[in-house]
Amino acid sequence: MKWHHALAWAARFVLSAWPLAAFAADSSLLTSTAPDRQQKLEAAAKAEGSLSLYTSIAQRDLAPLIGPFEKRYGIKVNVWRASGDTTLQRIVQEQKAGRYTVDTVHFSAPELEALHREKLLQPVASAHFEDLIAGALPPHREWASTLLSVWVQAYNTNLVKKEDLPKTYKDLLDPKWKGKLGYEVENVEWFTTVANHLGGDAGVQFFRDLAATNGLSVRKGHSLLNNLVAAGEVPLALTVYNYMPAQAKEQGAPVDWFVLEPAVARANGIGIMKNAQSPNAAALFEDYMLGEAQSILTSLNYVPTSKKVESPLKGVSIKIVDPVETLDNSAKWEPLYQQIVVKRSP
Repeated sequence: MKWHHALAWAARFVLSAWPLAAFAADSSLLTSTAPDRQQKLEAAAKAEGSLSLYTSIAQRDLAPLIGPFEKRYGIKVNVWRASGDTTLQRIVQEQKAGRYTVDTVHFSAPELEALHREKLLQPVASAHFEDLIAGALPPHREWASTLLSVWVQAYNTNLVKKEDLPKTYKDLLDPKWKGKLGYEVENVEWFTTVANHLGGDAGVQFFRDLAATNGLSVRKGHSLLNNLVAAGEVPLALTVYNYMPAQAKEQGAPVDWFVLEPAVARANGIGIMKNAQSPNAAALFEDYMLGEAQSILTSLNYVPTSKKVESPLKGVSIKIVDPVETLDNSAKWEPLYQQIVVKRSP
């Protein structure tokens, strides 16, 4: 995966050498639990007038997400968008140089956790935290998950009968799945999380057995893998995002999906920079992303993290990828993943 190179790169900096902000903006409201926090926060945010957001959110989703916030509060959101690893590198470079141009950041949980470790984020006490699902908020509260990208299993309905679908991960070892399983090449987090769920070493052995007996057809790109299921080239795909087969089914493709529980999900979230120059506007935007925007995210085919919004995967047990595991143990899991999954693929 590309992101772990960026995380390792970011960790090279010596924290004590980082410059101080030119001035300290008042961020006392961010951790306030007073009854009038919301009223005061809105006033302070409107006084700041704008905020700077660095993000990896898909370009097509920015306007539907940001427009309602700007309209409601009259606060301009200035967006800089790139891939997660590029965004992380830009943030670290700017902070190192004393350029505090970003107020809030929205990208994947491991990258947010990396910023926490670099002591570049600040804690927040949002009233919306209590509405979040388990695993969406780390103990330090310096960032919070806003959405989940959930991997599900998709199958070609002309080639696989619903009654024949596997019920558990270990059912995939049945010889009837030999040569029929597809996998997306960069899904090391799914591999890691499932292996840990199945007992760590026992989980690794499960994947060794699966690759050796039934094989995994590894493809690059979730959309490609989903299309190959629809075309019948891959009868059953193990790692596609939940909305992909749902959309293909709506369009008449012979595709459906199911979930081997627990479903594995990658979280994206939001955090506020310690040296934010518009911290109150950033905090108001974080509240918005964890509150009002949750239904918007659902309409954009994301899985919400708020329990107040109905999930398209309602009732499904979901295991969120642990960003700490991702950061601390990638040196262990990446070689195993390459050896077992990628290099053994047809």
